[in-house]
Amino acid sequence: MYTNILTENKDNTCIITINRPDKLNALNHETIQEIGKAVAVAEKDNSVYGIIITGSGPKAFVAGADISEFSKYTVEEGKKLSADGQKVFKSIELCTKPVIAAVNGFALGGGCELAMSCHLRIASDNAKFGQPEVKLGLIPGYAGTQRLVQLIGKGKAMELLMTADMIGAGEAFTLGLVNYVTSPGDLMIKTFEILNKIYANGPRAVTGIINCVDAYFQDGVDGSAFEVEEFGNCFGTDGFTEGVDAFLSKRKANFR
Repeated sequence: MYTNILTENKDNTCIITINRPDKLNALNHETIQEIGKAVAVAEKDNSVYGIIITGSGPKAFVAGADISEFSKYTVEEGKKLSADGQKVFKSIELCTKPVIAAVNGFALGGGCELAMSCHLRIASDNAKFGQPEVKLGLIPGYAGTQRLVQLIGKGKAMELLMTADMIGAGEAFTLGLVNYVTSPGDLMIKTFEILNKIYANGPRAVTGIINCVDAYFQDGVDGSAFEVEEFGNCFGTDGFTEGVDAFLSKRKANFR
């Protein structure tokens, strides 16, 4: 079904693995589109509760964009490349199921942008993050300038974007770019641990959290008013009925 990625459904989770190890999983246009399609399929699959995006091999999550693909692009072709990539990464950000990036090794350029489009990021202790596009006379094109500021603040984002410096997993954790750091061998174990905590909660409520947080960053959207709607809508769900009954009965909730 796919040329550049692998998909596997395990424990109600879709694992999407970028599979271009000979190119350190660099993102070309086809790979980005395949990631978008795989996320869309998983989002519609009722047997899938969440999604993990990771890279094949021990060296890289995604070491960047496939520069050879666009080295001769015109201005208009460059704009289309950016717009197409942003559309896919936005669909990941807006996915109604939790999406976690399991970052193994390098997450540079488009790889860092892909990780930032996910809801959470778990990194192995050998991970490296950076936006080195300025070394090519470029800027990030998949909303990296926007999401990096959101996650780590303007001052540090400006520094990393303009210097092209890489940071290790420890500093990324300190800055708030990643949620957890673990050993390479425990990366998927920790990722599933976090997902299983999420799966134990009301699924419609989890979607509501994703929707409300995303609304905060959308132009022209009143996030507080959006929260009112999402909060009210929860009252009409089976999850609310089960959660309240379990609480009042002093038992563990069993959400469907």
